[in-house]
Amino acid sequence: MNLDTVLIEHFEVEASIGVFDWEKKIKQRLLFDLKLLGDFSKACQSDDINYAVDYAAVCDEIDVIVNAAHYELLEALAETIAQHLLATFSIDNVELSIRKPGAVARAENVGVLIKRGKLS
Repeated sequence: MNLDTVLIEHFEVEASIGVFDWEKKIKQRLLFDLKLLGDFSKACQSDDINYAVDYAAVCDEIDVIVNAAHYELLEALAETIAQHLLATFSIDNVELSIRKPGAVARAENVGVLIKRGKLS
């Protein structure tokens, strides 16, 4: 079995996120990094987009999820995105990090990293 990785790095989205009342009234910048894992050997051998993961479609799906609701926790948003990507795209595993720049005064970023996979 081949295990290949598609990368999406530093994808930026404005989101309604946070537990404080003031955070529910504004949009905040989030940065996404993704590793989408699966057997992409057909795409490698055929040079056919139909066997590849569509990066733009993945980013569009993230945009839709982020803009559909307010999330209090990065963890909840990450789980929602990871499960949706696993169900929607031909991938076996996803590693997703979400960073929230400026959330803590003396930290460049805070965030979460989750790894999820399909059950065999």
